[in-house]
Amino acid sequence: MIKKIIASALYALALLNACAPQEEQRDQQLAALNATIEDIKSNYAPDKRVALFDIQAKLNGDTLTLKGETDQPAAKQALLSQLAEQDIHLIDSINTLPEASLGEDTLGVVYVSVANIRSQPRHSGELATQATMGMPLKILKKEGEWHLVQTPDKYISWVQGSFVPMNQTEYADWQAKEKVIFTEMYGFAYEHPIRNASTISDLVAGNVMELVDETPFSYEIRLPDGRNAYVRKNESDLFEDWVAKAEATENTVVETAFKLMGVPYLWGGTSSKGVDCSGFTKTIYFMNGKILPRDASQQVYAGELIDEEKNFDQLRPGDLLFFGYAATDSTRERITHVGMWIGDNQFIHSPGLEARVKISSVDPESEYYDEYNLNRYIRTKRMINSQQDIIALRDVELF
Repeated sequence: MIKKIIASALYALALLNACAPQEEQRDQQLAALNATIEDIKSNYAPDKRVALFDIQAKLNGDTLTLKGETDQPAAKQALLSQLAEQDIHLIDSINTLPEASLGEDTLGVVYVSVANIRSQPRHSGELATQATMGMPLKILKKEGEWHLVQTPDKYISWVQGSFVPMNQTEYADWQAKEKVIFTEMYGFAYEHPIRNASTISDLVAGNVMELVDETPFSYEIRLPDGRNAYVRKNESDLFEDWVAKAEATENTVVETAFKLMGVPYLWGGTSSKGVDCSGFTKTIYFMNGKILPRDASQQVYAGELIDEEKNFDQLRPGDLLFFGYAATDSTRERITHVGMWIGDNQFIHSPGLEARVKISSVDPESEYYDEYNLNRYIRTKRMINSQQDIIALRDVELF
């Protein structure tokens, strides 16, 4: 019996040793393939918040199967072209987004005042960002009642309902219609153009609606889902007129920031119903005709560098201050917070700890002195009159 066990063990060991070189070779091939995938990803989709390239490789003998999804057709083609140069049989199972099951309805327009867009397709998912009424969305795929969408600032997350799906023709028709933009921080669209009329929808700053007609004191509008209503002229403007005159100056951005004083902190918030730190700065600049990247760690790459040494006398109102953790020999820089300079050694921001938009100061003698953020200050960037990673709303080309 013992001889049989020893013989079996020796046979298994011999078989393992015979297979080892083949398995090692396959592992090396797979490692090289994954390195190629990562190289393509780093070139075409380095930030998963704004571009998808989630590809896995499986090697079975001489057959390579590629699975996953991407919204970057050029990245997929680059990967396939590189692999075609190698002597490997390839099975392409990569799903290119927008997925085919959506048909022609790959665009949409938000019809509620504020749509909550989440990091996972469920209500318990973290709030990633928000989209406001009239904002166009690119639809990438559907999972149950949830859609994976991309906003005009390229942010990719999940939303349930809240938008009207459209094909290219329907979207172009909606885009061509004359629009009205709501310019107050909060308000309503009403059933009739009379005092005490019933409300049709609540509204927030930046909501965009179709113009139908006008009365002496109101615009008759149509919401993206087809509901007709009225908005007061002293709370809104014709969109084209507003875009033409919107200008981010030191005075206008500070004025907008003060209109948001006391607004609650909301992780993922980008509207006057609630803002996180970067949602606050993004909303300020949007209401003055500029589109900033979504997150603080993205906004820090925009604009013109002004300071990295706490030389605050160089700052001008409207400059963005970035805070976080400086790079070390073993760690990368991490930007975790942003605020906007308003002059007099002060900046305005939406800190989660305080749970509201507030003013802080870098002056130790001030009642608003913010030692915590001063100690984690990284740099200041200027957005006004800069073209670096900032889009003027009048120049934006939507989907």
